[in-house]
Amino acid sequence: MASNTQDLSNRTSHFQNSDLQASKLFDVSHVVAVVTGGGTGIGLMIAQALQSNGAKVYITGRRKEALDAVVKQYSTGPGSIHALPGDITKKEECIRLAEEVSSKEPKGVHLLVNNAGIARDDNTKFSANGEPDYSSAEAISQHLLKSETSAWAETFETNVTAQYFMSAAFIPLLGKGSEVTPGYTSSIVNISSISGLMKGSSSGQFAYASSKAAFIHLTRMLATTLAQSKIRVNQIAPGVFPSEMTTGESDAEQKSELSGGLSNPAKRGGSDADMAASILFLAGPGGSVL
Repeated sequence: MASNTQDLSNRTSHFQNSDLQASKLFDVSHVVAVVTGGGTGIGLMIAQALQSNGAKVYITGRRKEALDAVVKQYSTGPGSIHALPGDITKKEECIRLAEEVSSKEPKGVHLLVNNAGIARDDNTKFSANGEPDYSSAEAISQHLLKSETSAWAETFETNVTAQYFMSAAFIPLLGKGSEVTPGYTSSIVNISSISGLMKGSSSGQFAYASSKAAFIHLTRMLATTLAQSKIRVNQIAPGVFPSEMTTGESDAEQKSELSGGLSNPAKRGGSDADMAASILFLAGPGGSVL
């Protein structure tokens, strides 16, 4: 027992109490981040959390006006937010975005948040179309066949393919970020969904849930592939959060639509604070594995 205690003491002796303070463990003041879909919903929550704790954040999206509105609204604070318009569903745009960030950040970036996502299951979603008669094979078939191949293609293009090419394009910048920041490793954080992990019909969102399951596996593959390059890859799998996907809007007024009545233990939708705590852990020194 004495020798085990001594071993533990040796392993932890290089830590000081000050290293265990929250201000150190969750410090992102040195972080340069890129957040896709950062103009609304969960992406905006993440951008706000990082900026309000001193990070420099680039937010991407197809709607320049939405990005500019965020930049204007959050123009003050310890950190900063910058608009980076682009369509990540196009491979050449992912490469262009990486090149643009590289020209602005020659020392690289520390964090890429692959957050952008869509759902195109309007024809099969139970909340809009009702559930089929599960005792009837014919009724189930008719319900499922309401889905269109274009809906599946668009969903996977944004939720999986785009995330792959964004990650691939930004790997060199993330590598630079690790090199110039001693004791810290850059990371990719993928925003997947509990829909990609849970069994069942995901309320009729077959294309969306399948794409998120694929995204989760892509996360595993990237984590394995990038391990030796000292780039971490993690995921956050949110439940229901206020966003344009879930409520039509993502502003404060719409957040009340998710309060109460949900089946999770908290009986509520996700909040800004929930997402902020998660991203600050993964982006800060407390989540770094050297």
